[in-house]
Amino acid sequence: FILGSPGSGKSFAAKREMLNVFLATGDDIIIIDPEREYTNLVAAMNGSTIYVGPSSKNYINPLDMSKDYSDDESPLVMKSDFILSFCECLVGKQGLSAKERGIIDRCLTMTHGSYLQNFDPDKLPTLMDFYENLKKQPEKEAQGLALSFELYIKGNLNVFAHKTNINLTNRVVSFDIKDLGKQLKTIGMLIVLDYVWNKITENRAKGKRTWIYMDEIYLLFANEYSGNFLFELYKRARKWGGVPTGITQNVEDMLKSETARSMLSNTDFVMMLNQATSDRIQLAKLLNISDNLLNYVTNSESGQGLICCGGSIIPFKDKFPHNELYEFMTTNLSELSEINAKKQEG
Repeated sequence: FILGSPGSGKSFAAKREMLNVFLATGDDIIIIDPEREYTNLVAAMNGSTIYVGPSSKNYINPLDMSKDYSDDESPLVMKSDFILSFCECLVGKQGLSAKERGIIDRCLTMTHGSYLQNFDPDKLPTLMDFYENLKKQPEKEAQGLALSFELYIKGNLNVFAHKTNINLTNRVVSFDIKDLGKQLKTIGMLIVLDYVWNKITENRAKGKRTWIYMDEIYLLFANEYSGNFLFELYKRARKWGGVPTGITQNVEDMLKSETARSMLSNTDFVMMLNQATSDRIQLAKLLNISDNLLNYVTNSESGQGLICCGGSIIPFKDKFPHNELYEFMTTNLSELSEINAKKQEG
């Protein structure tokens, strides 16, 4: 995890690591970018930016599932966990009842029936197939679910109801989900993460690591199901050669989730930059940080903080030279305006 208040340098720290991975390894890098902060760096690394939004023609099918989707259980079991998380986000705060979860699981099994026989890509179902099966169910709850999902499957926000038409052949891929807006952003992060999981399974067979960077990760802890899905992905990724990193400035919101607290206290690597007072106090308790060390994340300069790794807590101060690489990585508005002005003059 990389945690820091606005202006503390957390995005810069993430970009710095991405660049190191790009130059020093042959690994793949995948970014989930909710605020369009990584476009320049991705372009500098000759990467691909995939724009996902209601008006975009880039589609990701939430029902995509390779035969290697899960190694120790039926692929459909893990896919069911994901689809329940997805549906929970669609229905909002009221959540899903036990009966509704059972109906969704039943429809998912029906929808994937012919595909599971031989994993023929041409038979991969879409949310439209799932929706039609849902409407055929006799329970009134099924009809209510179909009505709740209609906007996102047949309505104007049906961006995730199509067959996937993108691929991840580039070493560096960024999913720009800014245009999804607040209502669809959490759903978009979930779907991209699920799609990325398929890439992790492919790279494992090649002996290649996959580095995943998720900005605004606190959004995934907004409800129990999406938080649990992320927790399972973190656990599985280690074994499969994935290196997931969560980035956020909304530490207080994230720590409201017990799942997030458990993940933070058990993660291999936490980078803390300048923290708000309430966040600092909670993180100190969670990670056993002394008052003396807390000075490094109290009103600290950009690029200064603490690294918690392997039971050790180490202060650091990153003074990156203001060179051409720096220009690709900075998100400081005044610096960006100066850089753009120089380019226009040139």
